[in-house]
Amino acid sequence: MRQETASATPEAADADRRIAFQGEKGAFSHQACSEVFPDMVPLPCPTFEEAIATVRRGEARLAMLPVENSLYGRVADIHHLLPESGLYVIGEHFLPIRMQLLGLPDATLAGVKSAESLNVALGQVRRFLKDNDIRAVAGPDTAGSARAVSEAGDPARAAVASTLAGEVYGLKVLAADIEDASHNTTRFLVCSRRKVEAEPGTPAITSFVFRVRNLPASLYKALGGFATNGVNMVRLESYMLGGSFTATQFIADIDGHPEDVPVARALEELGYFTDYVRILGVYPPNKFRLRSDAV
Repeated sequence: MRQETASATPEAADADRRIAFQGEKGAFSHQACSEVFPDMVPLPCPTFEEAIATVRRGEARLAMLPVENSLYGRVADIHHLLPESGLYVIGEHFLPIRMQLLGLPDATLAGVKSAESLNVALGQVRRFLKDNDIRAVAGPDTAGSARAVSEAGDPARAAVASTLAGEVYGLKVLAADIEDASHNTTRFLVCSRRKVEAEPGTPAITSFVFRVRNLPASLYKALGGFATNGVNMVRLESYMLGGSFTATQFIADIDGHPEDVPVARALEELGYFTDYVRILGVYPPNKFRLRSDAV
């Protein structure tokens, strides 16, 4: 991923060192920021909208946004927010989700009576909680639950969150990697105000949105160009626009660069059967995609 040129003023220089994410310190999105950009300052934001707006206002250079999870599918809201965000996708990251049972420094696994976390996270550790007779308590999110346990000071309360959350809030790992499914992975997109694309002729993922014309078999015909030109489509999802059951937009990822001849031909054919196409980003594929167990 090509680095962007830092601005000259001190305020802009500080913003160039920040990467925004949704959630509290210690969230899995925070962990993704630290893994990909260890020299940048993670900036927590209360909502996805605020994380995007922070980059648009120039208060941060990048945003780290989760888009899909191997267990739970797409992340709500992102597919609506990203096309209208004014940001470009410049990279991706895959984060294996490892759940830790976190407690106070003097807590023991045997003494824990309840564990709190985001409902989705609790659903990923049902077997462990049942086997250890620990009651699940819904919390605001993983990192927020870790903070709440730290502040409560009750050794009978624990949180299900990341190792980073334990470090941030002074908790210790009472049980490590307690998730029921070891393949649980979240895909993140790195977004920027500045358009930074993979070089033509290099491996690339192209992300785009489109709306098909209201004609019989229009989706079939729109996608046919990718098949006939040998372009691999690795993601295709639909969602309603404005709450209408008849207005549908699609978001897609394909292997290849728009300047590759097969991709260019497929996109040209797509244009014949759509009334809206917008490329969100052209970026290098993450190495995770090359792993045999990532399929």
